[in-house]
Amino acid sequence: MPATVNRAGRFRPFHELARLWKTSSLRTQLVVMTTGLMLLAVIVTAALTASLFRQELVRQIDDDLHANRNNVSVYLTSLGTDTGYFSSPQSILRFYGELQDNHGNTTTNSSFTGANEDRPVVPSLTADEVLERGNEAFDVSGTTEASRGWRVTMYRLASGEGSLAIALPLEPVHDSVDRVTSLVVTIGLLATAGASVIAYAVTTRAFKPLLRVERTAAQIAAGDLSRRVEMGAPDTEVGRLSRSLNAMLAHIETAFRSKEQSEERMRRFIQDASHELRTPLVTIRGFSELYRHGGISDPDDVGAAMGRIEGEAKRMGQLVEDLLTLARLDEQRPLEHRPVDLMLLAHDAVLDARVNAPDREISLEGLDGGRAGSAPTLGDEGKIRQVVTNLVTNALRYSPAGTPLEIAVGTVDVLPGSVHADGRQVHGSRDCVIEIRDHGPGIDEQDASRVFERFYRADSSRQRETGGTGLGLAIVAAIVAQHDGTVRLDQTPGGGATMSVRMPWVDPSADEDDQTPDEAGTEVQGGQEDTSAGPPVIPPRPPQAPGSGHSSTSG
Repeated sequence: MPATVNRAGRFRPFHELARLWKTSSLRTQLVVMTTGLMLLAVIVTAALTASLFRQELVRQIDDDLHANRNNVSVYLTSLGTDTGYFSSPQSILRFYGELQDNHGNTTTNSSFTGANEDRPVVPSLTADEVLERGNEAFDVSGTTEASRGWRVTMYRLASGEGSLAIALPLEPVHDSVDRVTSLVVTIGLLATAGASVIAYAVTTRAFKPLLRVERTAAQIAAGDLSRRVEMGAPDTEVGRLSRSLNAMLAHIETAFRSKEQSEERMRRFIQDASHELRTPLVTIRGFSELYRHGGISDPDDVGAAMGRIEGEAKRMGQLVEDLLTLARLDEQRPLEHRPVDLMLLAHDAVLDARVNAPDREISLEGLDGGRAGSAPTLGDEGKIRQVVTNLVTNALRYSPAGTPLEIAVGTVDVLPGSVHADGRQVHGSRDCVIEIRDHGPGIDEQDASRVFERFYRADSSRQRETGGTGLGLAIVAAIVAQHDGTVRLDQTPGGGATMSVRMPWVDPSADEDDQTPDEAGTEVQGGQEDTSAGPPVIPPRPPQAPGSGHSSTSG
């Protein structure tokens, strides 16, 4: 490992330690911090123990000096001369004593035998200076280099003729303090070592859930988004972290799945659009090359070929128009919401359908089979009309010729707080409903869930005899969604398919209050007539010309 050096090439240990600390694991940092705190506690404990123990021993020495001052004073006074260290009695042989006159001159003292023995360096104090000290004990040095000091206290003699200095060596105190300190430090270091081992084991066990989280995250990073973190105790930090990670992973998995589904739909859309556009282009190109190479010379054949080219061009143009419509709907452009009555649109759709399919029995009725009623809503009339037209055209195209078709319209009550079949929350108390009911073969449940997808056809062979582009119902679903409505496919009782569109109902009286007196009662939207008296009268069916057949419009 390269050492950290400064620009002058010198080793920088603190920077190296800081780098090692930052790169170490959290478990290592916790153990090191625990060990450091334990060592600090040992040092503080040893220092406090040594200090308190020394204070106690010194206090005992001070008490001993105070208790034996009279004995030492009497003994020294009776000697009158320097007789060496006390030979009698044995209780005062431990003390060093010294008599000084009032001027601080030593008159008598006790001494050790031998010239190299240690003795205290007692200060020379006058009588007044001794009184100022107040008999307080103090430390002094010894006369030898190996001396560890003495404890001295000085008193005024009762006779007033001088003062007494009495002392004890501090070496026993220091020896006792050293032994106790060594014992405390040794025990503290052993305790620190044991605590470090225990801390390492505990942190290793405590970090096992985090290691599992790490392994799970690595598996997720490798692409397995279905993996989840094992939940621990919910009230712990690891438990809360696991719960949050699992919630985040669920959102990520959902987002990735939605992204994949969106990309798959986009690829499918591009493939289908290319497929749908390629077919008319191949037809146009084939007839053009056939005509250019002289393969068509008869005027009737040329006319038929031009008719096929024109038909394919129209179908391709219709496909492009549908694609542009879907693109504009995907942009979510704001709509012009104005009052629209679905009954009037249904009435117009019945008239148009009778013209396009004169062989069909096409009727307008209410949702319950009775007379159709007004169904006022708000929206873009042109787009809602396109919805109805696409649904009617789709029903005529995919149901057998000669079968009846009903267009039912009306309003239904809904419960507050309920939801539609697609899960959308119901906000109002009523819905406007328009249904297109055919009596054909119907649609399988598997196909019914996908009929509103773009380019989807229930016919898996993708035959185009019906002339559709596969975008009509996708456009219907997009327009209805923009109007906060829903569209669904149900089975018609007795056989067939029913397309049901629900849109929010609005109170027509509120719209009438906003109109001027000249406008009220004359027009609802885009030239729609007043329906207060009931639905418009549908004229009788025109007679069918001999030989007329089914005419379909592209949707």
